[in-house]
Amino acid sequence: MPAPEDWAADLQAYRRERDEFFGEHPQSPIPPAEREAFDGLEYFPPDPALRFERPLFEHEERAQITVETTAEGEQTYLRWGEFRFAVDGEDCTLQAYRADPDEERLWVPFRDATSGAETYGAGRYLDLETPADRTDAGDWVLDFNLAYNPFCAYSEAYECPLVPMENWLDVRIEAGEKTYHRPASPADR
Repeated sequence: MPAPEDWAADLQAYRRERDEFFGEHPQSPIPPAEREAFDGLEYFPPDPALRFERPLFEHEERAQITVETTAEGEQTYLRWGEFRFAVDGEDCTLQAYRADPDEERLWVPFRDATSGAETYGAGRYLDLETPADRTDAGDWVLDFNLAYNPFCAYSEAYECPLVPMENWLDVRIEAGEKTYHRPASPADR
């Protein structure tokens, strides 16, 4: 199904707002000393082929999993369901998780063949919310153009959950945020 007509404009507006937050907001994960040189995040070009409208195949038993974090901690999630889709003719499956059974949000972390090269090595995330990320027919909108780096990609002050191995994809997902490159410090110039 093609993306809505205003999809590209909405995506560009989202990216501008995100860049503004990262560059100016007091709660930005960019260290304050780097914000003056910050001129925006790097993104893959918008690709409507990496935007999917898919049903969530909910698991009958929602197993609790423990996920390691970047600071050697642990967090628990419920394995809620899975999304099935194809990228460049290759079938893919991603698990969707919830931290709490009563929340409406789905967390879809993933690593792909760009991780560690063009994108953050520990992986990227998608957050899906009801009703914003649902179609009128009830499917979920899985838009990899909105894939983002966790805050720990920008500063070691943050602790982030690592992507479970079941969500490591062999395909390239050339959409969303790329690796953040810290500006050179005055001593490096």
